[in-house]
Amino acid sequence: MKDLESVDVARAAMSMALTKGRAEEGSLKEHLRTLGIKACAVDLGGDFTLAVKLVIERSLVAAKREGLIHETHTDEGAVAGAAREAMSQVLSKGFGLNVGGKIGLARRHEHLIVAVFFAVGLVHLNEVAVGLGHRALPIRE
Repeated sequence: MKDLESVDVARAAMSMALTKGRAEEGSLKEHLRTLGIKACAVDLGGDFTLAVKLVIERSLVAAKREGLIHETHTDEGAVAGAAREAMSQVLSKGFGLNVGGKIGLARRHEHLIVAVFFAVGLVHLNEVAVGLGHRALPIRE
């Protein structure tokens, strides 16, 4: 199997964030597993200011639950840092508004990616925002 690069893992994380429902999410997760990529996704909605904390927390819980990381300070810090980076990229569009969307996570070897895909706005006046954070971790699989 061709060794995948960080851009391939990033594509996988963003694809997970773009899934429309649990069935599509599960199907994509299984496909990615055949490529050696562990992946998961989490739905999220609410006030953007509160969402920053929620994205970090839910990313950590999902990454541990799905086996993307171990329960170590290094691994947890990498997820938190990548999630924070992804959210910083959508800050200018989301600040003071509501967001609704999904967080996608993917890991292969040392590459860990957190991607966010949100509708941002009020009522029916929505903008779209995407963000992505990458961290490198030691391989312990």
